[in-house]
Amino acid sequence: MTDARDNPAPPDAHGAASDETAVNELKEGYGRIRQELAKAIVGQEEALEQLLVCLFARGHCLLVGVPGLAKTLMISSLARCLSLSFSRIQFTPDLMPADITGTEVIQEDRATGLRAFQFLRGPVFAHVILADEINRTPPKTQAALLEAMQERQVTAGGTRHPLDEPFFVLATQNPIEQEGTYPLPEAQLDRFMFMVRIDYPASDEELQIMKLTTAGVQPDLARVMGGEEILNLQRLVRRVPITDDLIRYAIRLARATRVGKDEAPDYIRKYLQWGAGPRACQFLILGAKARAVLRGRRHVAPEDLHAMALPVLRHRILTNFTAEAEGVTPDDLIAKLLADVPVYDRSPANG
Repeated sequence: MTDARDNPAPPDAHGAASDETAVNELKEGYGRIRQELAKAIVGQEEALEQLLVCLFARGHCLLVGVPGLAKTLMISSLARCLSLSFSRIQFTPDLMPADITGTEVIQEDRATGLRAFQFLRGPVFAHVILADEINRTPPKTQAALLEAMQERQVTAGGTRHPLDEPFFVLATQNPIEQEGTYPLPEAQLDRFMFMVRIDYPASDEELQIMKLTTAGVQPDLARVMGGEEILNLQRLVRRVPITDDLIRYAIRLARATRVGKDEAPDYIRKYLQWGAGPRACQFLILGAKARAVLRGRRHVAPEDLHAMALPVLRHRILTNFTAEAEGVTPDDLIAKLLADVPVYDRSPANG
């Protein structure tokens, strides 16, 4: 569960007029970012929107898709559009935690001859981190990202080193090749706000990809937004209002996935082994707030929560053997819950 440290500094008292201006600026900036990304990325509209929602909600994102679907290009292009520093970490079986976080080395002061430990920062000290094929490295190295993702700091030799803000981890993994991989533990999966599925392009999109990638022309992406602007907009997202009814709806969606609870329908009890925890509710609400602002609204609507349900919940529910045998996926169950769970609960207990 997130705590007070996950919240940025309190917003300045600008008032409603200032927030309205900021919302309009974010909507315009979002449009410009999408225009720039379209120079390098063909299609993948939903995935790009989810990436940006995750960024402005101050979360981290796990991208899942077969090789060759431009996951790495998508992330590096996003960093270029946002004027942010970028590090790519290729996860391999021999990667050590210090290769990610950095290490202490002995340095000698030539003037005095004294020797002292000095911390050399690793590639995690950047604004945008691409953790490529994160499931190819052992759990010990995977866990090196845990503190960075949750606490936004690295501890080495008893000293805490804060990470640069904004800090955004995007990890990729290949869903079809499991030999020689180390599945992410549930605790680390839960640190990712979204799991975004990258699918094959449509036929006309693939034609454009072939033209773009075989012409020998490198797209020049303009810088649209800087780090300080992103931090201000992340604070704005937290101030977006949401009604108690919609908060209760997010809670009902999460509670409906919990097998041992009365709220769980029969098909959830049949097909799920484990359901979503409270962090899912938090990320549903934050994602809905960010999506609303990106679309130029200063309030959350039910469709915002609907759009966030799949990326937030799909990696937080665990199907059982019955579901696997019958070909029932987490996405199938989430779609059914969205159809069955009412947005507004008019039962006497809830008024």
